[in-house]
Order: sequence, then structure tokens, then C-alpha cells
Amino acid sequence: MIMISKIKWLLLGGLVLSFLSLLVHMFLANTSVELVQYSVMTRFIEDLNIEAAGKQAVRSRRLWGKVKPLEVLQPYANPRSKYPVPVPVEQSTGFIYAKIFGEFEKIRSSICDLVAISRLLNATLVIPEIQESTSSKGISSEFKSFSYLYNEEQFITSLKNDIIIVKNLPPHLKEARKRKEISTFKPKKLASPDYYIKELLPELKKSKVIGLVITDGGCLQPVLSSKWVEYQRLRCRVAFHALHFRPEILELAHLMVKRLRASGQPYLAYHPGLVRDSLAHQGCAELFQDVHTELIQYRRAQLIKQKIIRDELSVDSHIRKFNGSCPLMPEEVGLLFRAMGYPPTTRIYLAGSETFGGQRVMIPLRAMFTNLVDRTNLCNRYELNKVFGKESPLPSNSFNPTSTKTSKQLKKEWDQAGPRPRPLPPPPDRPFYQHEKEGWHGWVAEKDSEPDPSPIELRDKAHRLLWDALDYVVSVEADAFFPGFHNDGSGLPDFSSLVMGHRLYELASARTYRPDRKFLAKLFNSTQDHLYYPKRSWILAARKHLNDSLGEEGLKRQLTQSKPRSFLSHPIPECTCTISKTGDKNACPKWIEASLAESKLQESTENEQPDYTDEPDEQQTDEEDESKRNDSPSLEEDVEMDPDD
Repeated sequence: MIMISKIKWLLLGGLVLSFLSLLVHMFLANTSVELVQYSVMTRFIEDLNIEAAGKQAVRSRRLWGKVKPLEVLQPYANPRSKYPVPVPVEQSTGFIYAKIFGEFEKIRSSICDLVAISRLLNATLVIPEIQESTSSKGISSEFKSFSYLYNEEQFITSLKNDIIIVKNLPPHLKEARKRKEISTFKPKKLASPDYYIKELLPELKKSKVIGLVITDGGCLQPVLSSKWVEYQRLRCRVAFHALHFRPEILELAHLMVKRLRASGQPYLAYHPGLVRDSLAHQGCAELFQDVHTELIQYRRAQLIKQKIIRDELSVDSHIRKFNGSCPLMPEEVGLLFRAMGYPPTTRIYLAGSETFGGQRVMIPLRAMFTNLVDRTNLCNRYELNKVFGKESPLPSNSFNPTSTKTSKQLKKEWDQAGPRPRPLPPPPDRPFYQHEKEGWHGWVAEKDSEPDPSPIELRDKAHRLLWDALDYVVSVEADAFFPGFHNDGSGLPDFSSLVMGHRLYELASARTYRPDRKFLAKLFNSTQDHLYYPKRSWILAARKHLNDSLGEEGLKRQLTQSKPRSFLSHPIPECTCTISKTGDKNACPKWIEASLAESKLQESTENEQPDYTDEPDEQQTDEEDESKRNDSPSLEEDVEMDPDD
């Protein structure tokens, strides 16, 4: 009896221990799932080819080294002439408040213009309202409008010597605004300084407050005459020094950069620029398939109806592509990276909160470069949600098919249908399930007009601002940057151009590619049948063009194509100075030269990096051997030609 009792106790103890072990296991699995997710997703594939190890250093210098000719350009946006400090609020002309509509790049450009206008009119600026966040429901109450994206305190402090900025209107003016007693203006993007002095200044002096509605990604001419050069430098101080993202965004962005550079490896940032509005503006619908073509055409019809573009609805996308009006597709970008000599294990960061066409258009690039990642690969869900703050739940977008009759009515009709046998009623319409309704394009299958955005879709638009902010920091910090669709022809600021301008200002010698899409379209057209095994002459031509785009040739093209649309895309020479021994007019101050000399002294222990060359890598020898076997005999002459020709 005693033995049976002991056995029962042992069995009971074993069950308890097993149960406790199971609980501990479940707890550990639950707490480590995010860490496991991160560790798996960011396990980069490294190049373990021992034979290529000796050539890795030379390749690294050629692919990632600085552009030597541009090292003389240094950032210098300080005032260089008489520049009085702003007057106190009581002595200013009045208050300016503004509502800013649009995406990330439009918001950033508009804020810079707004500060310049406030300085021009000697007015006090109220922190502008970002409508993408204020119109969204369910976002965190911790952040309000401007502070949803940017650091308010940094913005006010950094510009204290330029303008006076306040967080709110005085109470009596706030009440007047609620009663709609304040004049509101909607200036155009190309409005001149004279427009504000003649049209807005008298009203501002009279009523002491005016409102602005900014929708075009700016409200001041991108290119100003020489007498307004200090206002151009003010734009630079706003964009590159005052507009800091809030701490939570910066912390996560720097963590992403750290993870990309793990093991001391460089990375390349690539922004495809595949945005629906830009594609519709240029008529690039035929580059896509199925529903995406229809979506682009629908948006293009809207733009034509709103008289934003004056063109035909149906155009030949391939002709537009050949003229350089359409983006470089990810497959083409991958082929250009291969031509440059980037190894398949290169770490590439995919920037952009919207990639029209989804992951399907990325398949060729991902097949060529296995280390293609975006923010979802570098961050776990907890880290991304932390940027949002505490958000209130919203109803889901589940689609419930409307039925003309309830189930009770249908059953009652069935019971009252009379004696059997009788014909069965027609089957009900097949319901739409959630997986068929997923995504913002689900309406195409149901109706001819685009529905109003749901609360969740509005909140997603606000989230895209945060994704663009993360991508902006990672792209500016990248060792190399490649735009897929800059200067998109819409006349509005675009993400890639702003990144290129920031990199040009902060570190002009960083590797920023400025490709000519028209030239590359002709280059790809010349080798349509051998895209993956091109001739050596094609590789050299592509490499020479991209290398030239890093330097003076690319800057000249950017000056003529980008600057007339957005000053921040090409802030030189207004916001830079030159390290020069001849003492020219735009020479840098001595303190900048001394600082630069000190930094160069610290780098003197490192080996001097050779200039980039146009010689192909050993990485492509297999492909070139294949092309030699398949191409015509004239290829031998191409192989023997001088790559510098």
C-alpha cells in the first residue's frame, strides 16, 4: 500500500514538473520570437570565395571609394553678408500659419519654402500642420501634426537667428481662425518673392495674420536671382540642419544603418521610384501588367480631368521609356550593378514606402543580389511599432457582400414556396473573401471609381511618412546611392532627388549615381537579345556612363534637370564652398580648411584609394567568356579596345 502511494506521488510530481517545463518553454519561445525573426532575416550571405580574397580590397576601393574630384566641395550654408537677427514677436509684421498637403518629399520641401517666406515678410511662423497626420484617425496622441515626423524643439532652436517660430497662434487669433475670419492664400509652387511682397505683405500688415495652404510641394521658386542668395542658404539650413526627425525615428534609423554595416561591410541604397502618381504622369502603364496597368490609367485619367497634365490618356509607354521619361526597372538596375562589378553578395537597401507593382517587380533584382533587404528585414515588429507610439484600434477593412435578403427571409421563402418538386432557387452570389480583398487595389475588381480611403488606409498613409523618414536617413548615410526614377518630370520634388541633394551637400565626394535614363534606354535597346550575357563593349559603355555620372558630368545634368524643379536637389554653389589654393570667390573659410586638414591627417595611416577605373572585374570573366563564344568575331576588337576611349 505504501509502495503504491509513493508511486502515485512520483507520477504526480512528474506531471507537475512536465507542466512547469512546458510553461517555461512556451514563455521563452514567446519572448524570443522577435529576436529569432530578426536574426534569421538579417543573416547576410557573405562572399567566402578564398581565391577572390586578394582582389576584394581593390574591388572595394573602386566600388565604394570617394569621388576624388568632388572632395573640394564642402558644406557651408552660413550667411555671408549682412544678415540681421529676427525682430521679437511684438515687432514682427504678423503671424503666418500653414497647412501642408502631400507626401514626405513635398512636406520637406514645403517647410523650407515656408521658412524662407516668413523671413522675407519679417513674420512670425506658427509650426505648420502636416495634413497627412492630422487627417488620419487612430494615430498616437503623443505626437501632433508636425511632431509626428520632426523634432519641434530642434526646429525652433536651430532657426532662432533666422525667424521667430511659435507653437500656436495667440488665443484671440486662434478664435478668429475658428470663425474663419482670417484670409487664406493658396500660392503656386513657382510663386516669386515679389508675389509675396506685393500680394501677401499688405494683407499681413493689415490683419496681423494670414493662412497658407501648400499643395504643390513648395510655394517659392526653386531658382532665385543672386540678390536672394541668402534665402537659398536659409533653405539649406532648414533642410540639412533644422529638420531633424524625432528621436524615436532617428534611433531606429541609426540601428538599421548599424545592422547593414555589420562585419564592416558597406551597403548601397536603391530607391526604385515606382510611385503610382509619377508613373501615371509620364504614361508608363504598359511597363506593368494586369491590375497595375489599369490602376495607372485610372490615375492618369484623373490627372487629365484635373488639368494637372495636358496629354492624351493612352500613350505608347515604350516610346516614353526610350525617351527617358519612365523609370529604370529593378531588373535593369540589377544588370547595371553587375556591369559595375558589384558582387552578388552586395548589401542593397531597398528604400521607398511605396513600390508600385509589389514584390513581383523585385524578383529579378533579388535573384541577382541575394542580400536585398528593406526595413521589414532589418527590424522586428516590436521595433517598428515603437515608432508609431500608442495607437487606438480601428475597425478592420473586411468586405461584407451586401445581400438583398437576410437568411431568415430566404428560409421563410423556401418554406412557403409550395409543394415539391419545384425548381431550386438560384445559388447566392459567391462572397468576396478577405484574401481577395487584400491591398489598396481591391476596388478595381468591384467598381469603376476609386472609393474614399478607409480609416485604416488613412492611418497607413501617415505610417508611410515614418517609413520614408527611416529610408531617408538610411539612404543619406549609405556608402553608395542609386536612384531608379529621379527627375520624374512631374515638376514636383521626388524622394531620390532630395536624397541626392542632401548627400551632395553633406559629403559631395560620396558615391551618388546620377544616371541618364535616356542614354541607358538606348544602351539596353542595343542588347535586348543578350541582356544577361552582353558584349564586353556594352559592359564598358555602361560602366563608363555610371562612373561619369558620379562626377562633374552628372552634376551638370542634375543642374539642368533637377534644380529648376527643386532647389534642395542641387544646393550648389549657394550652400557650398571650395577648398582652393587660388583664393577664388567661393573659397572656404580657414576654419573649414583646418578642420578638413585635421580629418585627412587622421586618415593618413590608411592606404590611398585609387581612382575608379573602367576595367571589368574578374567576377564577370565567366559571363564574358560565354559572350565570346556566342557573339560575332567583331567582339575580339571590342575586347582589345582601350577602356578609356
